[in-house]
Amino acid sequence: MAVSRSGGSGARAGGVRGGFQTERAANGRYQWQLKAPNGRIVAVSPAVYESAAEAGLVFDALRSGAPELTARITHVREGIGWIWVVPGPRGLPEARSSRAYERYATCQNAFRRFVALLERRGEEQPVGSDPAVGGLRPSDDA
Repeated sequence: MAVSRSGGSGARAGGVRGGFQTERAANGRYQWQLKAPNGRIVAVSPAVYESAAEAGLVFDALRSGAPELTARITHVREGIGWIWVVPGPRGLPEARSSRAYERYATCQNAFRRFVALLERRGEEQPVGSDPAVGGLRPSDDA
C-alpha cells in the first residue's frame, strides 16, 4: 500500500510521478521515498516507522532543515559505487540515496539535487497539514 503527496507534477496512468510517498514495508511498518518530477526515486528512508503519519513527520523535519543538511558520501560495501547518507542527531541515518553512483562527483551532485528538491517542496503545503487525510492521500497505484 502506498500513500503519496505529489509535488504538483501530476500523475500518469501508472501512478504518481514525483513527490513524497510512503510505502508499507513487508513487516507492516512504513518507509518514505522522494521522487523527482520525472518519477525517479531520489532518496529513501533507511528507518521504518509505525505509521505513514510518523514517516511524514520525519520527512517534514528533514525538509525544514534542508539548507543545513550535510551528507556522508561513502563507498558501498559490496560492489562498485558511492552512496550519500544524511546522518541524524544520534548518528543514525535519516535519509540515503536510493542507489549507488559510479563516480564520487555524481554522488555529490545527486545529494545537491535531493536538497534542491526538498527546498522546492518546502514552498508547498506541509505533508501533515491536510486534516482530512493527515496530508497524505492514496496514490493511483495503491
